[in-house]
Amino acid sequence: MSMKRTTFEKVFDVVNIIGMVIIIIVMLYPIWNTLVISFNDARDTMRGGITLWPRVWTLFNYESVLGNEHLIRATFISIARTVLSVVFNVILSALLAYILSRSELIIRRFLTVFMVLTMYVGAGLIPIFFLFRDLGLYNNFWVYVLPGLVGPFNVIVIRTYINRLPASLIEAAKIDGASELKIFVAIIFPLCMPVLATIALWVGVGSWNSWFDSFIFAPAQHLSTLQYELMKVLSSAFQFGASQAPEYMVAGQELRNIVTPNSIRAAMTVVATVPILLVYPFLQKYFVTINIGGVKE
Repeated sequence: MSMKRTTFEKVFDVVNIIGMVIIIIVMLYPIWNTLVISFNDARDTMRGGITLWPRVWTLFNYESVLGNEHLIRATFISIARTVLSVVFNVILSALLAYILSRSELIIRRFLTVFMVLTMYVGAGLIPIFFLFRDLGLYNNFWVYVLPGLVGPFNVIVIRTYINRLPASLIEAAKIDGASELKIFVAIIFPLCMPVLATIALWVGVGSWNSWFDSFIFAPAQHLSTLQYELMKVLSSAFQFGASQAPEYMVAGQELRNIVTPNSIRAAMTVVATVPILLVYPFLQKYFVTINIGGVKE
């Protein structure tokens, strides 16, 4: 038997819907405006007033960004570093988290404190640079992967999730004669998929968006990443103001396409964001289940 809704509940629903719509518009408009600017003529964009739709359509902004001769190689470097970083970080962080979650490990408290300290205390850029150079990682592709094999914060998050799993699952597996590695692979890893997918997204986004390590530790052109190449394009646009392109004739008048810092930045933002947007929907479902805790006794 359905209960009749009061006037207050109806008004609340209307106000709630209106508020949510306003929040959605406020959050999505900057993204949409960036997309619009990326497809609008740079000279026309300088006039301002670009809101919901391009006034003068053009693909020249993307041609300027994607026309970089080093962009294809840089894209493969970015993909390789992102995939390897995600795979190694997730697996090794999960292994360490499982080890630290075992109560029989006597030094687990010491290891946890030591690991947490690394999040607050750092040697600084110059000592790290000399360390990487002495280890042979300078101008080496593995400088993108090896320093981030294990993330202390990721380990803590995964360990917290593992501690919420029923201890009876591990005890039953040990009674059946399963080794620690077998327990981790067959029980812990599958049950931790929600938190591992979340960690994978964090690591993937961080690796994909990173460019400063290319600038400092791998300046060689063949190791340049997509973000670093896009950053150099943007820097050039800011430095020279507007880069001129092939000439066109309209009614006997010579015109030139141009790109401005605003237009090139908008196109770069779209190019760098699309891969993450394509991956995110496949991982989104795990964010819903991350707080459930796997299974319950």
